[in-house]
Amino acid sequence: MYPEGFAVYKTWPLTLLRKRDVPDDAGTLAFVQPMHASSLLFLVGGGRAPLYPANKVILWDSVTQREVAELEFKERVCGLVTRRNWLVVALKRRVVAFEINSNIERRGEWETAENERGLMAIATAPDSTMLAIPGRQPGHVQLIHLPPCPHPPPPSPPPNTTPKPKAPQPRSGPDIPPPLATQPGAIIVAHESKLAALSLTASGRLLATASHRGTLVRVWDTRSRAKIRELRRGTDRADIYGVAFRGDEQEVCVWSDKGTVHVFKLAKQGEEIGAKNRTSKLSALKDYVRLPKIFASEWSYAQYRLPAQAPSSNLAALSSQVIDPTAERVDEERCTVAWIEVPIEGHPPVSPSKTNRPPKSTSISTNPTPTMPVGSERPMDYQLVALTYSGGWYRLSLPPVAGTTSQSETRPATPSVGRPGGSVLSSSPNNNSASGAVGRGREGADGTEVKEKQSRQCILEEFRRFGRWDGWG
Repeated sequence: MYPEGFAVYKTWPLTLLRKRDVPDDAGTLAFVQPMHASSLLFLVGGGRAPLYPANKVILWDSVTQREVAELEFKERVCGLVTRRNWLVVALKRRVVAFEINSNIERRGEWETAENERGLMAIATAPDSTMLAIPGRQPGHVQLIHLPPCPHPPPPSPPPNTTPKPKAPQPRSGPDIPPPLATQPGAIIVAHESKLAALSLTASGRLLATASHRGTLVRVWDTRSRAKIRELRRGTDRADIYGVAFRGDEQEVCVWSDKGTVHVFKLAKQGEEIGAKNRTSKLSALKDYVRLPKIFASEWSYAQYRLPAQAPSSNLAALSSQVIDPTAERVDEERCTVAWIEVPIEGHPPVSPSKTNRPPKSTSISTNPTPTMPVGSERPMDYQLVALTYSGGWYRLSLPPVAGTTSQSETRPATPSVGRPGGSVLSSSPNNNSASGAVGRGREGADGTEVKEKQSRQCILEEFRRFGRWDGWG
């Protein structure tokens, strides 16, 4: 018996935070969006038998386990984004913003081009203000400045203790772009065709856009509205599902219907340390000769090909079936991807009093990039988590710097298969990607190319398969 309803998890370590069981015959949902630092979730009905009308947003309190309010519109809700105390709703040709406190206040409304995907992006760091939505013309982006995002509430003091006044601490992380009083609704002409993806850094300093052609991802400075990078996913068309910036804004990942996650560096050319984005051998001539765009492009320095599942596979059905690691690829896997910070294994403990964030820099450090959050006892490393629609949970580390030994070289080549509802740790279903082809090997120049491809493959650190709400293992 598989679970029905929805659940909210902490991404790392993977932890169930809250859930609601909804019998399948009672209705289905299209969106479940939690609000930061709150017990509220926003629900929108959808699917074959909507639990709620598709033109309503239901506010659900996970503590009291009941509906506390609803927002009704004259048309279908296409998308939701949230930050602390704010909800933004995307409709087909407009976006509406609400402030959520003891009351719900409508705070703004903006017209957009047709936006069936509900594309939006909102900055979530304390003091950030940025909201990015489609412009009125296809391929355009509007930059909206909201009131500054509030800081999270301080932790409660232990019982029977007197709270001590907290000394002001310097803010860590990237700079927050200040609101532009003279340009409350700046426009970026991002693409010639309609948008397929929008993403902001938590600070709101950088914006990533992709069009429905799916070949390029462009990165913009939201203060100057200047294009600072153009990154190439591939040469053939693709449906880009999403883009995500790393927490320190030094890398970005992209995933699409091709089943591959691509990772790019964002450091300026010549300032990279460690692995670099790939470029054509002819790119050195771009300052002297006009070259076709493809020869001047930057390609991903790391990637991972997700094993595909049969079209009939879905998140719930995996509770009663076993993934066959030898199965052939049937269909590309749809997924969503996020960055996480993981303690570096085998690193000696560090005194909390001596830990701090690395200084701000326009360049990136070696890969993997350890960070030292305040109060942490171990340095942290950025990794990726990919959650597939068929129920796979993949934790991926980035490839090591050239010349070092990959962890994947020391792992058994044959993955194991878990029980239904269980998990498979530190192993993977069969992957017919470049990394899977490497084992077959080739000689001569082809062999060198294969080794070079292998050096770009992300390393699968952990794989889990969904079965029950708490069935990830």
